[in-house]
Amino acid sequence: MRRGHPAGPTGSVVGRAFRVLDAFSAQRRALTLSEIARRAGVPVSTAHRLLQELCAWGAVERGDDGQYRIGLRLWELGALAPRGQGLRERALPFLEDLSQITKENVQLAVREGTDVVFIERIAGSGAVPVLTRVGGRFALTATGVGLVLLAHAPAELQDEVLDRPIKRLTDHTVLDPAQLRRMLADVRSEGFAVSDRQVTADALSVAAPVQDDQGRVVAAVSLVVHHGTVSPRSLTPLVRTSARAISRALGTAG
Repeated sequence: MRRGHPAGPTGSVVGRAFRVLDAFSAQRRALTLSEIARRAGVPVSTAHRLLQELCAWGAVERGDDGQYRIGLRLWELGALAPRGQGLRERALPFLEDLSQITKENVQLAVREGTDVVFIERIAGSGAVPVLTRVGGRFALTATGVGLVLLAHAPAELQDEVLDRPIKRLTDHTVLDPAQLRRMLADVRSEGFAVSDRQVTADALSVAAPVQDDQGRVVAAVSLVVHHGTVSPRSLTPLVRTSARAISRALGTAG
């Protein structure tokens, strides 16, 4: 899912630099100077000057083929984000246990604005193919982790998400805001979410909330399996146990 340009003073030097970086995506990891200028909405001369500075700092790298790619310096900074690397490190042992037990896809995600951001994914042997990737963004309304995070988001953010048009990904994608509100109420009361073929026609996910030491839902963990191979209810105890274990690792009592 492609995010929009970052908010802020896009006419400033910093704003234009953000737009240059935002030109890259999972589908466009290597870009020419002219492509970056066009996607960032800046003159080629401006893009060239900014890229020189970004390359010198290590945020961008220029390959032998003349194309630009995101540099390792940004990865180093991203690893410092407490909601990313720190959470991932505490959660990883429990995610690995869940993956070993089930041999299925295990995912950990957080909410960033109106999107889900995946910070870890472990692919099981023979697991169903998924569209998600580490660092990737997705709609809150479609995935199991997204439904959990949306259910525990502020009411005004829920309204913002549900007032927008919802993209249909499969014939089973829930598009009706009233139905989604009922689903979110069920998530809050039952403690887990089920996304049945909403993202791909052959996948089902069960997700549960991860809480911090203040009892706030800061992340969600999910198990993604082939649709029809197992009952969602049979997966729920495993996913909720993993979520509670991660919560305890973050300092939650009980």
